[in-house]
Amino acid sequence: MLQTEFPFQLPLGYVDAEGTLHREGTMRLATAYDEIAPLKDPRVQSNPGYLLIILLARVLMNLGSLEHITPKTIEGLYAADLAFLQDMYQRVNEHGQDQVRTQCP
Repeated sequence: MLQTEFPFQLPLGYVDAEGTLHREGTMRLATAYDEIAPLKDPRVQSNPGYLLIILLARVLMNLGSLEHITPKTIEGLYAADLAFLQDMYQRVNEHGQDQVRTQCP
């Protein structure tokens, strides 16, 4: 069965306006529209680096008690958490899983 939702825990966590720390969340697989739609956004057209912000806002289903993730939420992440989510996005959307194959020596 195809897994379409992937739980995660951020290395540092997002701190909201009330000071609540949010670390655990769920990311879903991206659709073709998730990747195409942001290209029309003026923020992406003026700054291609903003594409990641909008993509993550679209595919994160929740973060802690936050159920509505916006680009503003993603902008508030620490750089380490943004890098973590970017890596996870690539793993789940390129390989369909969030596991890294390793082998003990």
